[in-house]
Amino acid sequence: MGLGALTRPDLVFPDLPATDSQGVLRDLAGRVAAQGLVKNGEELFQSLWEREQLGSTGIGQGVAIPHCKLKGLARGVVAVGLVPAGVDFGAVDQQPVKVFFLVVSPAEAPAEHLQILAAISRWIRADQHAGRLLTLHDPAAVYDLLRE
Repeated sequence: MGLGALTRPDLVFPDLPATDSQGVLRDLAGRVAAQGLVKNGEELFQSLWEREQLGSTGIGQGVAIPHCKLKGLARGVVAVGLVPAGVDFGAVDQQPVKVFFLVVSPAEAPAEHLQILAAISRWIRADQHAGRLLTLHDPAAVYDLLRE
């Protein structure tokens, strides 16, 4: 499963202005809702925040994969947000998070959820991808890198 197949250019946000973890999640949730992919941005934010309270999704190397499952989705959604200044997200390495992969999956498809998370994790570990993302400011360029 390639990342290019999981997202699209209008779900790449290289300009997140948030300065804290809640702000990042709220901003990403609102932008995904504005694309019509979820019914309610606030519901998405609450689901993401509840998941984050169980333990940070900051996996290290400046990357976090906030994720949740929602009822009523036809398929999984992956959005990418960049915060070049970084945000304290409680990552395992205690470093600021600059790259966010937001994953929302259908509640009825737990296997798809795990496949998406695994695909993102594999992509991040390959070829310093996370660092390369931060050098890009155009959603199309970010999307092109995700398709590699």
